[in-house]
Amino acid sequence: MNSSPLRIAQMTDLHLFAKSGQCLLGMPTLRSLNALIEQFQQLRPKPDLLLLTGDLSQDGTIESYDRLQRLLSPLQIPIYWLPGNHDCIEVMERSLTQFLPDKTFEQNGWRFLLLNSQDPGCVHGRLSAESLNWLDRQLSKHPNFPTLISLHHPPFAVNSTWLDTSILQNTAEFLEIVDRYPQVKLIVFGHIHQEFQRQRNTVTFLGTPSTCIQFARESDDFALGQEPPGFRLIELYPDGTWTSQVKRVQFSHVLDLAATGY
Repeated sequence: MNSSPLRIAQMTDLHLFAKSGQCLLGMPTLRSLNALIEQFQQLRPKPDLLLLTGDLSQDGTIESYDRLQRLLSPLQIPIYWLPGNHDCIEVMERSLTQFLPDKTFEQNGWRFLLLNSQDPGCVHGRLSAESLNWLDRQLSKHPNFPTLISLHHPPFAVNSTWLDTSILQNTAEFLEIVDRYPQVKLIVFGHIHQEFQRQRNTVTFLGTPSTCIQFARESDDFALGQEPPGFRLIELYPDGTWTSQVKRVQFSHVLDLAATGY
C-alpha cells in the first residue's frame, strides 16, 4: 500500500464581490485571495485537491463566482465546494462549472463528505433532515474508509458571544450520527474566520481562518482580529492518521494589503 499522504488544502470565507475592488470591512477580498493563491502555488509538493467550505461570495453574484473560477482553475487540481450563509447555491451551480460538483468522493483510501449547512435567509446553520439522512446512509455504507466531513458552520460554540449565535443549530442531531461511526476522523469547517481545534472522542474538529478578515477570538461583541488571512493544509495517511497546519499570508503581502487601506 502507498504510504504517502493525500495532501489537501481548505480555503474558506473568501467573500468575493461582483466588483473586483470592493472591500469587506476594509479588506480588499480579491487582493487578499490573490496573495494566498500566490503562496499556494509555491507549495511543494503541490496539494492534491482543494476544498472550498463556503461564503465564497459576499453578494452571491455570478460575477464573483466567475472570477473565483478564473483565479483557481490554473491550479490544475480538483476543486470541490459547498455553500455558506452568504452564497447563492443556484448561481454557484450555474457558474462553477470547472469545479467538481460531487458531495461524496474517495481518494487515496479516504472518503470525503461535503454537507450543505445553509439555512436559507439565516446567518446560522442547520442541516436538513434530508442531509442528515444522507450522511447516515453514506457512513453506514463505507465503514472501512477513514472519513473527513466538511461543512460551513461550526458544530460547537467557540466562546465568542456574538459569533456563537450563528453556529450549527442542530448540532446534537449531527453528532448523534457522527458518534455511531468510528471511521470519522476529521470534521472541517469555516464561518468563524479564525483557527480553531477541538477534540471530541476520536474526532478532531478544525476551524480554518478566512482568506480575508479575521474575527477576534473569544470576544463578547463583534471585533476583528489582527491575524493575517490564511488557509489550511491537511495531510491524510492511508492508516487514518493525519497532520495539519495553517498557512497565512506572508509578511510582505500583509504590508501590501495595509497599503490598500486595510
